[in-house]
Amino acid sequence: MDRFVIITVGKTHSGKSTFARDLEKHLNHSIVIDQDVHAEFINTYYEKMLPESGPNTFKYAITKTIVDYAVEETNAHLILCNSNRNERIRMNLLARFHELGFKSIIVDFDLPDDILRTRIAESTRSTKIFRSASTFEEVLERQKSENNVSQPMSGDADHLFVVRDPEDIDQIIHSIVEAVD
Repeated sequence: MDRFVIITVGKTHSGKSTFARDLEKHLNHSIVIDQDVHAEFINTYYEKMLPESGPNTFKYAITKTIVDYAVEETNAHLILCNSNRNERIRMNLLARFHELGFKSIIVDFDLPDDILRTRIAESTRSTKIFRSASTFEEVLERQKSENNVSQPMSGDADHLFVVRDPEDIDQIIHSIVEAVD
């Protein structure tokens, strides 16, 4: 059986986590690994261990440990649910999984900012994941001005799906399940 890594790419509130959980329900032998879950865990139980500045190396170490365990100790497909907007980091991640024999799928959430702002305004999502922001609006504004961000392109992964409209989600999940099975 070929193993797949499915990587979500997109700004805050674009639907990455919801998509990942829905895909996991439909894709046999799959596991969602979501860095927001790790961030909330750290902020709830280990806040004193957070780096005061720079990247959240603690969160990345926990995620790496969980990914390594899933790769080595399971035969599951992995659904990596985080923004993955930095091209260099995304391509390094894909290269690592390709070296391990995984096939790859990128799901790029390319929704208009007005949809994201509406979702943020209506959100009841916990802000417990934050370390250096206080609102999701602030996160979105930061993401809009980030450097080293690029849209995934055909050829970056074995399969690329782009979500431009929330109505596309069910068909994309169906297409991924067909590609994997």
